[in-house]
Amino acid sequence: MSADPILRVQALRKYFPVRNVWKRRIGWLKALDDVSFDVRRGEILGIVGESGCGKSTLGKTLMGIHLATSGSVVFEGHEIAGLTPQQSRKHREHLQYCYQDPGASLDPRWTIRGALHEPLIVHTQLGEAEREARVREILAAVGLPATHLDLYPHEISGGQQRRVGLARILTLKPSVVIFDEPTSGLDVSVQATILNLLLSLRQEFGLTYLFISHDLAVVRLICQRVAVMYLGRIVEIGETEAIFNAPSHPYTQSLLAAIPRIGGARVTDTFALEGEPPSPTNLPSGCRFRTRCARAAALCAEAEPGLEPFGDVRVACHFPGVVAQSLRA
Repeated sequence: MSADPILRVQALRKYFPVRNVWKRRIGWLKALDDVSFDVRRGEILGIVGESGCGKSTLGKTLMGIHLATSGSVVFEGHEIAGLTPQQSRKHREHLQYCYQDPGASLDPRWTIRGALHEPLIVHTQLGEAEREARVREILAAVGLPATHLDLYPHEISGGQQRRVGLARILTLKPSVVIFDEPTSGLDVSVQATILNLLLSLRQEFGLTYLFISHDLAVVRLICQRVAVMYLGRIVEIGETEAIFNAPSHPYTQSLLAAIPRIGGARVTDTFALEGEPPSPTNLPSGCRFRTRCARAAALCAEAEPGLEPFGDVRVACHFPGVVAQSLRA
């Protein structure tokens, strides 16, 4: 794993306009608000948080599916934020996005062969024979037989659809792959198979992963670092074991305390997360987590904390030491 970042994100914002019935803008939905982080070449960075925290919007904004409102995204030395799809195509060819539901991203009218040939037709000048050779090579790499090339998406299982989605991405030989909930909706045994496949493909093709997931156990298993998001911002980021062993932000602490133990019992002694997140169209003053935090003080309403170093992590909290000490106690 290289120390040099392959992807550098600085002050990234994505605001969606909120309009009334007359189509007039009356506000902004701040899906991403001043997000900054680096991804080192060869690592797996986990992105975690509640539904609606901005995880998927982050992935789609990095890909250019959503155009960034402001900020910088430098991928392999090239600024790609704000570029038109045509301008960024040659760079984003090596930055790929794996959808949460791969079956929905496959055209039901096309065979698997057609779905795998399409990105090569769009992005390369390869002839039909060369495309077919690469498709067969990649299909074998994800563990599917060549006989599947003539099948349609509805004729294969959910786990096999995930493999086809991976193959479709790998045909373009990407450097970074953004996975959006890659194991959701799968049986536990199939999840294990897919995770082992992701790790082997990373080794074989020298890939870097952004791993968006709700499953904290999976994140701890395969990610080197973790970024915790809340209401469009990263509130804690650091090495996986440092965060899981001693979370420094109260939101991170609450997420980890909610993980069920073996036998189904929940860890309720330190679980303090109550209520719903505020609306991203009407964020509270100061720290956006303070309305759900049992340790909120006057300072939390006055100033929004920045993402500052604290021990082995970076955390956006005015009183991170209090949280860490209470957890160890």
